[in-house]
Amino acid sequence: MTATETVHDRVDFATESLTPAQIAAGLAFVALAGFALLFAQDPMVHDAMHNFRHAAGVTCH
Repeated sequence: MTATETVHDRVDFATESLTPAQIAAGLAFVALAGFALLFAQDPMVHDAMHNFRHAAGVTCH
């Protein structure tokens, strides 16, 4: 990674280095996580997923 690397550079690198199956698996994971976050609004589930995101290093607020 260089100081002048852009998102476009990262996308190009990913499409060159990942197989179609890996890309599909990644997209499926993102879709599943989005579905879960959208429809699992039970407070306990929501809080558990919120804490997991923070533990994974994702800043959400």
